[in-house]
Amino acid sequence: MYYKTVNDVTSQTRPPRGRGARERIECAAARLFYRNGIHATGVELIAQEANVSKRTLYQHFASKNDLVDNYLRGMDARGGSPNERRLEDKALSARDRLLAIFEMSRQDVLRGCPFHNAAVESAGSLPSTDEIVRAHKLEFTRRLVAVAHEAGAADPHLLGQQLSVLFEGATAMATSLNDTAPVVHARAAAAALIDAALSA
Repeated sequence: MYYKTVNDVTSQTRPPRGRGARERIECAAARLFYRNGIHATGVELIAQEANVSKRTLYQHFASKNDLVDNYLRGMDARGGSPNERRLEDKALSARDRLLAIFEMSRQDVLRGCPFHNAAVESAGSLPSTDEIVRAHKLEFTRRLVAVAHEAGAADPHLLGQQLSVLFEGATAMATSLNDTAPVVHARAAAAALIDAALSA
């Protein structure tokens, strides 16, 4: 569900040298951080995948931590993962948008939420990264509350908080099991919570 976000801004072949070095670095870093993890991805590999020298990489980003923060800020600026962006799909009713975040396609390897993954890898060692993750999660919950209010929930704040916890837990469990079943179960639970909130 999240890997598509990374692939949206990357190509399947190594890009040529020349103009656009920063964009190539950003795309390579996003792909590698998400697929392999932050700690397992070194700047040498990012430079190789971006087809730039390490010197060029450091001309654009002072450190690997800057690259990590840029990766997360970029995803946040696009509205998060494809699932999170479904909250803005005006073609759907408010209720359907709340449920749409729980739709996950089957993949060979589920990597889950990039923000959650970054927080786990940081374990408090990357304060700026932790702050980006915290801000994103709070904003996502605020968006859920807003859509719950639009749907007519009796207590939109409570419903938004509940759906946020369901979403976080379901994506984490799906990643741990490499199975979409937890998201299917979470969607059913979300539907029950939403309907109860709308009928209250």
